[in-house]
Amino acid sequence: MPESPPPGPDGQRLSWDPRRQPCIPTVTVDGATAHHSLCALLAEADELAAVDCTSPGETVAVIEYLMAICFASRTAPSSDEEWRAWIVGQRDLASAAAWLDSQPDDAWDLFHPSVPLAQNSRLAKDLIESGTGTAQLVIEHAGDYNQHFDHHHLELNNPLPAADAFRATLTQHIYGPYGRARMPGKELGAKVTNLAAGRLTGRVRVVALGQTLGETLRLNLYPPDGPADFLNTSWTTAGVDRRTFDEKPRPRVPRSSADLHSALGRSVLLHPERGPHGQIVVDKVLIGAGELLELDPERHLQDAVFHATTNNTRKPLWPSPSRALWQEAHALYSAVRDDRIGLYARLRALPYERRGSGAPYQLWAVGLLANKTLPVTWTHGTYPYAPGMAAHLYRASRRGSDIAEHIARSLKNAAIVAAETAFPAMRDADEAGQVARLDARWAFWPAAESPFHELLDEVVDRGPQDDDPVSEPLITYAQELLTTGRTQLLQRLDTLPPNDRNHRARARAERLFEDAMADAQAPAELRGEIARD
Repeated sequence: MPESPPPGPDGQRLSWDPRRQPCIPTVTVDGATAHHSLCALLAEADELAAVDCTSPGETVAVIEYLMAICFASRTAPSSDEEWRAWIVGQRDLASAAAWLDSQPDDAWDLFHPSVPLAQNSRLAKDLIESGTGTAQLVIEHAGDYNQHFDHHHLELNNPLPAADAFRATLTQHIYGPYGRARMPGKELGAKVTNLAAGRLTGRVRVVALGQTLGETLRLNLYPPDGPADFLNTSWTTAGVDRRTFDEKPRPRVPRSSADLHSALGRSVLLHPERGPHGQIVVDKVLIGAGELLELDPERHLQDAVFHATTNNTRKPLWPSPSRALWQEAHALYSAVRDDRIGLYARLRALPYERRGSGAPYQLWAVGLLANKTLPVTWTHGTYPYAPGMAAHLYRASRRGSDIAEHIARSLKNAAIVAAETAFPAMRDADEAGQVARLDARWAFWPAAESPFHELLDEVVDRGPQDDDPVSEPLITYAQELLTTGRTQLLQRLDTLPPNDRNHRARARAERLFEDAMADAQAPAELRGEIARD
């Protein structure tokens, strides 16, 4: 097995173990921030509120990795009934921490020469020739994955602390977009340059959040699929038959839940160095193709919220550049209300328990927006859930989304009428720009999100003992959005210079908007009425 080049002038091998090094940013239950090692995270999980990484995707990656450790250590419920008992009884995760602490040190060394943690040491020769700066490792910093674009920023000398590089590697394994690797592939084979999209790329991952990190992990653990003791600690772990890069690979079925949540979706190799203060940093990285998995929706996508597409196929809810994630909250509540198996069916089976103010649980949805091979931004949102209230929350979120859609559509139509009246001689090529000047939707949508979340919180606060916790909050929400939409429309129309034609444009746009709000086809709540679903 080829070894990595010596990291320092003295040739001394550097090692770093995330089990014992403080590497994960956390928030404690009393609000303090700290960093914890993997062992400490699991041992103190019920004293920590959450992990708090630099991006939503990185936080999901850490949670996935902690779940993999729990499965590998047999710290997981054996049935849905036991899962419920774990949640109600607040079962601790000390056994996972003890198992992790007892594992061989070599298997958990981020810079081991032959079995580096979560990496592929077979990239060592290519790393010497083709390694780049650390910007390639961080999804938000890498830029377009297509190798033919200008990537001078990748050569910048910007070392990453070992802890940051470890978390970024975990994120690459599950969220890395497709594209072409920036390496020649002459050592391992040409297919090492073909990057496939990661396991969670292109879909929304939903994490059930509890009041502590321990509760969050218990909520998302499930009766394991397959044998427990298989964790992907390295590409070259003994006894594991990995793919080669000489030909197109066949996707493999994960052998277990531990395998699934620790799968190596990339071949990564990190080069360590001493920082100016003696700390261990990563100064060079190389990324190539990783494993491909064949996933069964029922077995391997416990959290997925399935949507029907235009050709009547079903696919997991995906992040959209044109539709805000909160507008799809009703899909989450529909899953909790209706799913027969998986995460949402288990959540529905929990007993209702009032724990101070607010919802006892949250559904945190996270997705990576990308333009083909270019990662654009993380999109995420948190939605309250209380057992026994899925139907109420579905109704509130569905009606709330419909109300916002109706107002936004009316704002667009008002802008079109105003533009046609104010600029009757405009060319077709100019029409889109003139309408955009008067279109209040771009200000309306961001302003509508906060009232939507307040609507859901109000429904949860009323509780399942209220026969109808939705109707009155919906009317209040609708009237607030109506006022917002009306105000923003007038602000756009105020940009028209005062003259007879523009006065007519303004009057026509206002009349169209008000008529749309009072129309019989408008949501009843906009007319101050209770909808009869």
